[in-house]
Amino acid sequence: MPLLRIVGGVVFAILVAVPTMAQQRPPLQIEGAATPQPWQRYGDWTKAHWASYNTLARRDVTPPRGTEIVVETVSGEPAKGQKLAFDRRRGGGCLACHIMGPKTQALPGSVGPDLSEIGSAGRTDQWLFNYVFDPRVYNPDSVMPPWGRHGFYNEGEIRDIVAFLKTLKTPITFADPLNDPARRAKPVEDRDPLDPFVNPGADHIETGAALFNKPGPNGKACIACHANPAVAFKRWAVEMPKWEPRLDKVLGAEEFIARHAKATMDADYAMQSMANTDLSVYLHSLAFGEPIRIDLSSPAAKAAFERGEALSKVKIGQFNLACTDCHQRGANNWLRGQWLGEARGQFDHFPTWRTSKNELWDIRKRFQWCNVQVRADELPTDAAEYGELELYLRKMNEGLKLAAPNIRH
Repeated sequence: MPLLRIVGGVVFAILVAVPTMAQQRPPLQIEGAATPQPWQRYGDWTKAHWASYNTLARRDVTPPRGTEIVVETVSGEPAKGQKLAFDRRRGGGCLACHIMGPKTQALPGSVGPDLSEIGSAGRTDQWLFNYVFDPRVYNPDSVMPPWGRHGFYNEGEIRDIVAFLKTLKTPITFADPLNDPARRAKPVEDRDPLDPFVNPGADHIETGAALFNKPGPNGKACIACHANPAVAFKRWAVEMPKWEPRLDKVLGAEEFIARHAKATMDADYAMQSMANTDLSVYLHSLAFGEPIRIDLSSPAAKAAFERGEALSKVKIGQFNLACTDCHQRGANNWLRGQWLGEARGQFDHFPTWRTSKNELWDIRKRFQWCNVQVRADELPTDAAEYGELELYLRKMNEGLKLAAPNIRH
């Protein structure tokens, strides 16, 4: 905008650059957490904890693999071994990943090889025992959990499982294509995510819009600074998360909402609160259909991305699994009745209505759920590690069009 100055009776117009909205740094609450402290797991989730195994924050806790156990001959009871292998209460059982001969029960998985003829494969008793007890003695990066060393089964039970494996010499013929991972129809998501009769999450767009217009404790509202949100936030959600130097961490959409609301309106919209999620749904809806673009131009952002990529490969929990074990090495396979998709395509639909829980989840709650599912203690929602993992995964989905809020099982 021009400023006028008179010098020697002559009027000069001086152009002064005014920062655009994109160039301005929005106010943020810098100090403190963006989630309730101390962190406590959601009340309807399991109360179990796994302090003896790695988390994304503590990556040197899991006991290392031991040496190969010498076993000349395995004697066990095949019937007991089959019962153990098929028992879904034992960490999901072997059928979660494997087909295991004609007695295979419904909906076996395909992440692991078909074991229907493992008894004729020429494997020694020692190899079979050790591979079940802890496959890392042969393959340090194995996707298979260390069933014995991590306490799922004791040595006697593993002997029974090996005895059962030795009986498997006949392939299965599936009468029902639903039970054949090779013929089972892959899931296709074709529901209209913006139809509230189809997606309960779509109802929260209106709720979030009302919050956008509602004054906070100090009398200020979002609309006071962003009079035309449809224009101001047309691409905001698809350009998050970002590196935030004031916090020295990656800042995602939901943490931004919490910190910005506190700084501008004195509103307590902590991450995972209903207000925070509703505002996130509304702001994401404004960018629906926009292609995802993530800025890694700064050295700090690039370094955070690289840390996120490394985190995706960290094995955590009692199951000793990494993100890449399911969504890269195990991708496009079945984990029993659940299709494991690739990393690309796993991020463009958050926040999402989870039909299995009947509630809205942002991407950080999904991270926490994945952690707990592999029996690893989750981190607080605003953990720096989750921010870096989010940045990496969002970059992996760059170019896809945002389709949030959405609906998934």
